[in-house]
Amino acid sequence: MKTSIAQSIWKGDLKGGNGKMYLTSIDATFNYTFRTRFEDEKGTNPEELIGAAHSGCFSMALANIIAQKGYHPESIETTAHVTLSVGDKGALISGIRLVCKAHVPNINSETFQALATEAKNNCPVSKALAAVNIELEAAMV
Repeated sequence: MKTSIAQSIWKGDLKGGNGKMYLTSIDATFNYTFRTRFEDEKGTNPEELIGAAHSGCFSMALANIIAQKGYHPESIETTAHVTLSVGDKGALISGIRLVCKAHVPNINSETFQALATEAKNNCPVSKALAAVNIELEAAMV
């Protein structure tokens, strides 16, 4: 069993403070603030990192499923749009839209769509985010 480790440090209050998120496997640091998360200031936020994890996991799951069915995926490009909403109950991730473009020779559209849906429903990150509405737009290029 593999355990991945990430760490964060936050200093100060919510609106005036700042934080750092660390990805230990590559020794990378990402700065974030209230403004990078809830407003339009340039910088990252936890939702962007969730999107990166989800798009990467989905792409790998789809490649695996396609290969298991005897096809050979040449490329799979997935973008995750993660929406953070603020309402009466506070902030929450209210939706994720996965937009996938794949090049898979000799597969028909119906089969590709079925396999993409299977990957969306069964990749480990989708399962971890099951409380969130996850939409999929998948197209062959």
